[in-house]
Amino acid sequence: MSIEKLFYKLSGFFLIVIFAGSCKIAEPPVLPAVKEVPDAFIDRADSVSVGDIPWDDFFKDKHLKNLIEIALNNNLDLLAAVQRIEVARADYMISRGALLPSVQGRATANVGNLNNRLVGNTVPDRTIQNLNQNYFLGFQSAWEADVWGRLRNLREAAFARFLATEKGRQLVRTSLVAEVARMYYELLTLDNELEIVKKNINLQEIALEVIRIQKSAGRTSELAVQQIKAQLLSTRALEVEINQRIIERENNLNLLLGRYPEEIHRGRSILEQPLPRGIKAGLPGDLLLRRPDIREAELNLTAAKADIEAARAAFLPSVIISPYAGFNSPDASMLLRTPESIAIGALGSIVAPIFNGRQIRADYNRSVARATESVYDYQEAILEGYQEVMTNLSRINNYERVYELKEEEVEVLHNAVSTSNDLFATGYANYLEVITAQQRVLEAELELANTRKEIYLGVIDLYRALGGGWKDVN
Repeated sequence: MSIEKLFYKLSGFFLIVIFAGSCKIAEPPVLPAVKEVPDAFIDRADSVSVGDIPWDDFFKDKHLKNLIEIALNNNLDLLAAVQRIEVARADYMISRGALLPSVQGRATANVGNLNNRLVGNTVPDRTIQNLNQNYFLGFQSAWEADVWGRLRNLREAAFARFLATEKGRQLVRTSLVAEVARMYYELLTLDNELEIVKKNINLQEIALEVIRIQKSAGRTSELAVQQIKAQLLSTRALEVEINQRIIERENNLNLLLGRYPEEIHRGRSILEQPLPRGIKAGLPGDLLLRRPDIREAELNLTAAKADIEAARAAFLPSVIISPYAGFNSPDASMLLRTPESIAIGALGSIVAPIFNGRQIRADYNRSVARATESVYDYQEAILEGYQEVMTNLSRINNYERVYELKEEEVEVLHNAVSTSNDLFATGYANYLEVITAQQRVLEAELELANTRKEIYLGVIDLYRALGGGWKDVN
């Protein structure tokens, strides 16, 4: 056997060994397990949930519903979320197209000088021009046969991410509905605080005049006048602060509505708004289907798993088929002559990774790490949803009890103010007792309004935690 033939055989043998060794596929990874959710929220096992109610039915205030409608149409974050869906849709269409053959129109002309070509053992005559020409006009296609499912898995990952962006839009929507409602009830509370402060300013102005008259009659001192006046100035300062907070809250709400600052129309006072009763939480398992953030995390996990399978398939060789059809001729003048110039054929190739194994392995390791991260994100979304529901159920119950106690406190303090005024008028109480009683009434009335607000905010946060707010109105 000649050295030349031996060289070719050994080269072929080593190529086969390298080719086969490069096709070793990675083992499927073992991802962390997701903990199962409890069967109920502690001692509650409601069969229905307020999270299933559309926001238009859940909220009753017509002014609030109008603000939510404006926000859903104009909020910039929500509009941006819609565009993220379009980006994901385009990515999915690209991944679908990868499964289909690509067809291109092609016109080529190859012209080359072959005057250095050896003929046998003779030395070429460099004075002779050997011109090689070839012309092609037609269609050429390229198609990767998805033997191992790499492209199908990439398509599945893109589709899952496309669905996840829709859940992301729903998450922005439910958060937006809750935030608009939250700001609206905070505005109602500030309005009530302002009304309470103005009422107390009127009472303190009357008390100041009474003290001044009593001072003129010699029944009290200048110190009493100064104390009452200082209390009045403090209350007036509080009025200015509340007005500023109202302006800030209105501007923040207008930002959510996607518009420049303008007046926010409100309904009845926070104390006249009916308190929600009989709030139902449903079952914890329903959160997995209703909450957009949990569904988004689940779909991202599905996409990450598909990426792993695509990365595993990248270890195996790719089969590429390239058919073509058109006109081919070594003479441009005869290119379109039929049937002599008609050319139909196909090229097939198998491409296997050899020297880029580390790159493929790194891509696989990255896919596994991202999938593991997605498992943790999914688990965290479930835990967070369960915790939020439990917290707000407790929040509503406790603040309802606090509100009942605050109502009794305000009634008692109003009686105390009347009593202190009567005692002061008859000389059985000093001005400090009157000031203290009036100050406690102001504080208690403000606390009462804020407690009622906390009940509403607890209901709103529970509604959001249960996945309510993203469904379209009836």
